[in-house]
Amino acid sequence: MTPPASDPILSFAEAIALEERLFAGAEAAEWNAMERAGAAVAAAALRDFREIGGFPGAGRILILAGKGHNGGDALIAARHILEGFPSAHADVVFAFGERVLRPLAQRAWRELGQAGRGRVDAISAESIARGYDLCIGGIFGLQFRPPVTRAIATLIGRVNALSIRLRAAVDLPSGLGESWRPGQPAFRADFTYATGSVKRPVVADGSGACVGRLRYIDLGFFEGDSSRSEMRILSGEVLSALRALRSPVSDKRTYGHLLVVGGSRGYPGAVLMTVLSALRSGVGLVTAGVPASLAPAFAARAPEAMWIGLPETPEGGLAREGLRLLKSRLGRASALAFGPGMGREPETLALARDLAKEASVPLVVDADALQPEIVASGTAPRVLTPHAGEWERIRAAGGGPGRGTGWRRAVIVRKAPLTSISSGKTRYFSPFGGPVLARGGSGDILTGLIGGLLAREPADPLLAACRGVVWHGKAADALAQAQGQTAVRVTQLLEYLPQSLREG
Repeated sequence: MTPPASDPILSFAEAIALEERLFAGAEAAEWNAMERAGAAVAAAALRDFREIGGFPGAGRILILAGKGHNGGDALIAARHILEGFPSAHADVVFAFGERVLRPLAQRAWRELGQAGRGRVDAISAESIARGYDLCIGGIFGLQFRPPVTRAIATLIGRVNALSIRLRAAVDLPSGLGESWRPGQPAFRADFTYATGSVKRPVVADGSGACVGRLRYIDLGFFEGDSSRSEMRILSGEVLSALRALRSPVSDKRTYGHLLVVGGSRGYPGAVLMTVLSALRSGVGLVTAGVPASLAPAFAARAPEAMWIGLPETPEGGLAREGLRLLKSRLGRASALAFGPGMGREPETLALARDLAKEASVPLVVDADALQPEIVASGTAPRVLTPHAGEWERIRAAGGGPGRGTGWRRAVIVRKAPLTSISSGKTRYFSPFGGPVLARGGSGDILTGLIGGLLAREPADPLLAACRGVVWHGKAADALAQAQGQTAVRVTQLLEYLPQSLREG
């Protein structure tokens, strides 16, 4: 199996030790890293600003700077933005005063003033009285230990209450540390740009309200990394093999055959979205088993798939007698995805359980099929794709790795604002996607992607799951940046899959 392209997520002590090894106190190397970090934060913030219409030409920026490198990164980011927007203006609040700036932060401040001459002001915390387009927070770094002082808590509270279109945290939201607890003061970011490495507090349970959306700024700190960290951040490079040229002597069978099973008269659209997504995954063949009454309309919508009309229950769900026909098709498939739109009729769930038990090919189990008795049935490797409620349902019933035959080879995709993928002890986090995915149907599209990728490489469910989650998230980012977060449809994700793959 191929390890997914990823870097370790570090404790503060590990991050400090890493930077000591990399820089060994060499100021020139530290400045070079700060320059790259600041430039990358500026570029990422401007890119994310597209989701709300783009940074305005005469935009106003508020910088919260501490003493050290995080403050320096924020100042460098502001400099890059001012250089690109000649009418923009920046206000800078030095949380501990200008006199205590460390040398590299002092240099960053000096260069910001030179680049934005006449457009940069140092102001006091008490002078913050109006809204801004962008706020970049960089008060604390790796040496910080919560809680903050009363003065800093007041500053953070004042900024949190301001009208600011986009709030960006450099590395960590100011106030967040390893001993932070919900309710303690912390800068509430819309995006946190983790520079060089991702630190554990930003992926900790309960930190999402102040972290916002996580972005990983890879500065090349982990080239040649061979660590076995049990918490890792996925890189867009996990998709690199999908961008490569295909063999000129391949045919449709080279790229796998996915069997999709789902749908009901009550929930007809879910399985169609799964099939449409699978057809975009690069898989060679897709066969879809759906209630017979749905098959003709679906075949007209997606003629590339082979549609099987299956026996129905009186309520319009899948009848158990369809198992014989599905078993014959399973023998030709390299992966099976089932559950979307299936409903919870007892007979239909019995069919799903029988499918899981009979399958010798790897499975993707989603939606209504995420029932304890189904996910634990059979011995084939499987990818489970629960949202929070589904995860609690199967876990409360005694589910989890090592709990029953079907769990032993399970990869679990826990869908959330920060989606994670776990296999054994290792947990991978995807820093892609956002609230544009908070729509019915986004999970069905994810199931189709993972299913198609699994059919292509059935021996590596973890890699298929990681690739599917990253690709899905990157398409969501591209959609939101092109058309915003509100007036879009979830099926538009399909149109951004090619772009997000080609752009890397």
